[in-house]
Amino acid sequence: MNKDDEYRRKGLIALIAIIVLASLALVSLLVALSYYCYIRNKVSKSKKNRKDADYNEKSDFANLQVVAEKGLQVFTFKQLNSATGGFSKSNVIGHGGSGLVYRGVLNDGKKVAIKFMEDARKQGEEEFKVEVELLSRLHSPYLLTLLGYCSDNNHKLLVFDFMANGGLQEHLYPVSNSNVIPMKLDWETRLRIALEAARGLEYLHEHVIPPVIHRDFKSSNILLDKNYHAKVSDFGLAKLGSDKAGGHVSTRVLGTQGYVAPEYALTGHLTTKSDVYSYGVVLLELLTGRVPVDMKRPPGEGILVSWALPLLIDREKVVKIMDPALEGQYSMKEVIQIAAIAAMCVQPEADYRPLMTDVVQSLIPLVKTRKSTSAVGNYPNFHANKLSPPQHSVKAKI
Repeated sequence: MNKDDEYRRKGLIALIAIIVLASLALVSLLVALSYYCYIRNKVSKSKKNRKDADYNEKSDFANLQVVAEKGLQVFTFKQLNSATGGFSKSNVIGHGGSGLVYRGVLNDGKKVAIKFMEDARKQGEEEFKVEVELLSRLHSPYLLTLLGYCSDNNHKLLVFDFMANGGLQEHLYPVSNSNVIPMKLDWETRLRIALEAARGLEYLHEHVIPPVIHRDFKSSNILLDKNYHAKVSDFGLAKLGSDKAGGHVSTRVLGTQGYVAPEYALTGHLTTKSDVYSYGVVLLELLTGRVPVDMKRPPGEGILVSWALPLLIDREKVVKIMDPALEGQYSMKEVIQIAAIAAMCVQPEADYRPLMTDVVQSLIPLVKTRKSTSAVGNYPNFHANKLSPPQHSVKAKI
């Protein structure tokens, strides 16, 4: 073999090697590109799913365009600015999670409470939509009445009936900067508040299809009128429940520390029994006069439920948890019954908790009619021995 043939052979081998390496490089590039496209598509789908989940979370209720047909008044920002004296600090009556609440007087002389959604571009706007859409459809004497709303540009405001005595929390734990003069709630008033608040949740759970879960039921969201009748308020976190018996909806865990049911906090599975747990915590507040979480308490007493639950089921010990502000002015027989209801409501296992209808029926015999200004005579069925579940639930178009 001469030198020319040798060079040709080596050149051919080199060319083949280059072609093979180039082919491998091209294949590797195609594989890498395909993998990149796969990952990008997967990430894109994941983001879309999260976006859809957030959208579904926020658009639980129908479009706001139906509101005008529901009889709500649409206010201008100028009207509400005038009603509150330019949103004067002297008219601030509450601090909500999404803004301040002001006392106002409309042109016709009607007193109102105006919630200014300060964070209207973010979570506050979603809470605004939920409250307007939901409360425009639900009507019960045990829910705070929404009179109208304002949606001028970035200004989002809700206009409610004025509740002269503020929130239940302000009377159980008076604070120096409160705009409400706290009243020392006697035992009969506490029982009536417990019943009226229970009726509010019962309406949401049993009279609406699908049920509405409040998701932030607590003592500060139970408002009291001039005669200390209670109404459930603040539906910004409300969620539609499952229409299947024993079903749940999966959602982000929202609510207030100390009131959130353990199974909801752990799994995000939300049911009407989650509200029942929160209601049980409020019953404990009415019994004890203690906040749900207070880590300044002695060891073992910081979490209201874990401290009180063992004592609720012991007739000899239950008296030890009673609010000193009651000064012993209560019936021990009634205390034991309320303690038993509270113990059932805050059971760790949701299945062991009662329905709100059962709670209402248990409370009705305990609430006595009174002839004073705080009488409950105007509220139907309060002195009935039994209240049968509704034969036909009211369908709310949500």
